[in-house]
Amino acid sequence: MRNRSPWLWLPSLCFAEGLSHVTIAVLAIEIYMQLGLSDAAITFYTAWLYLPWVIRPFWERFLLLYQTKRWWIVATQLLLGAAYSGVAFTLQAAWWLQGTFFFFSLIAFSSASHDVAIDSFFKRAFQHYDSDDVIFIRRIFYRFALMMGKGLLIMIAGVVQVMFRYQIRFSWSLIFYGLTGLFLAFSLYHYYMLPSAHREDNPISQPLSRTIIYSFWRGLGAFFRQRLFVSSIAFLLLFRLPEALYMPISQLFLQAPPSRGGLGLAPQEFGLVNGTVGVIGLLLGGIVGHAAIRRFGWRKMLWPMVAATTVPNVLNVWLAYAMPSSLLAIGSSMFVVNMGYGLGLCAYLYFISYFSVGKHREHHYSICLGLMSFSMMWPAFFAGTMSDMLGYRQFFIVLLVLCLLPVVATALLKIKGDFGKEESEMA
Repeated sequence: MRNRSPWLWLPSLCFAEGLSHVTIAVLAIEIYMQLGLSDAAITFYTAWLYLPWVIRPFWERFLLLYQTKRWWIVATQLLLGAAYSGVAFTLQAAWWLQGTFFFFSLIAFSSASHDVAIDSFFKRAFQHYDSDDVIFIRRIFYRFALMMGKGLLIMIAGVVQVMFRYQIRFSWSLIFYGLTGLFLAFSLYHYYMLPSAHREDNPISQPLSRTIIYSFWRGLGAFFRQRLFVSSIAFLLLFRLPEALYMPISQLFLQAPPSRGGLGLAPQEFGLVNGTVGVIGLLLGGIVGHAAIRRFGWRKMLWPMVAATTVPNVLNVWLAYAMPSSLLAIGSSMFVVNMGYGLGLCAYLYFISYFSVGKHREHHYSICLGLMSFSMMWPAFFAGTMSDMLGYRQFFIVLLVLCLLPVVATALLKIKGDFGKEESEMA
């Protein structure tokens, strides 16, 4: 059995996980925008890419029946590399939209399967480690991957487009062929570096499918019988509604020409402002939110964090009307916007932990994560249609009004105790 130091494989594994996510959340939107699709078409197509994470609770238990967690990690990284090469190849074809969407869908399903394998692998590999330390390291390298995907890769694509007279398809083909090589290297590296499978990880020793199906339906039934079920589901589906509408449109707004109401940033400028400064703000918001909840408790910090999620929408209205040309002003706004959403996401994840209790805790947590993905998916379907019909200025005003929905959803919750507070957990 090969037992290597986690530092030899943990950072690269978390980095690969984040990079596959950013492909779906950012690069697909960027490519379709540069190739001339409307906002409505872009958000409609890319919203479907959330589907694997929405239905993940229904199939994740069956995935690991047939091979070990380690096998699935290496295999899905190989599949991701193949899917990236498919995107690079079909970008040059006349049927580029159908081809790229097929391979982006394959990337999404492979990435979700990759997540399942990593989560299960971590539970086994780090059962004797401090879970908070592992989660912190995982999030740090995940954010590094976001900075690379949202920042560096888009900036490189912009530079290549300038060098080759704005051959957009060629520039993105180069980027995705590079991602192909990177994920093939990840799969080879992790094949040799990941610890060998434990005896418990052997698929032969896993429960039979019938047992898993029975366990799934029991867990699902217990989920629907949770206390304060309706108000909790309302919170899960509505708390991030303004953010879910904002996320795909912000990328389009920042780079749309001023004649269409956008800020007209070049890809290099967008990569710097949103992919670097913005990710730093998101990371800082998560760190500050976690520290505040550990210090004061989730109940006391919930309303301040709800207020923090409103600030980004105020700034978006200002950006749409003022249309500043200063990169400093835009970058500072993106830092505050992402920090506000980082605080809101921290509060949201703590609620999932608060709601997922009892002997079916892990199953309930997985269902809540699926609902979180659905809460980001369904608004994205019509976000682009709204921005095309209303224009960016009115769209952001509507988002500001919709901030009332998270407030109402939060007011319906009845929270007891000092959940999340460090002293209460130690008591």
